Amino acid sequence: MISVFVYGTLLAGESNHHVAAPFLISVQPGSIFGRLYDVGPYPALTLTEGDHKVIGEWFEVTEEGLQAMDILEGYNGPGASNEYERVWVSDVNGLREGWAYIWETISGLKEINSSSWRAYSAQKNK
Repeated sequence: MISVFVYGTLLAGESNHHVAAPFLISVQPGSIFGRLYDVGPYPALTLTEGDHKVIGEWFEVTEEGLQAMDILEGYNGPGASNEYERVWVSDVNGLREGWAYIWETISGLKEINSSSWRAYSAQKNK
């Protein structure tokens, strides 16, 4: 069982949830310290130190689920050319740890003034 924090289109009910759904063991709400940025149809996450929370879900998935999410997120492995980097993170309450997909370079991206991609995208698509 592998823990992954998701915050965008992989969330339950969002456009790419079908990628993880066949491999899900459990889903729990959670949040980590970071900021979201608008990449158009999906968000980018950067990690911060305790000043802003990003709301999402903790997925427990199989190894195959992690591989499917790696493909979706353009993660080819450590040191490779990756769209997103996969890094180890902790929930704000310190009770959970797992992987999250983050962007290292956000130059030119608009910061999302919300802790929730769902709330932001619902407002954006009105």
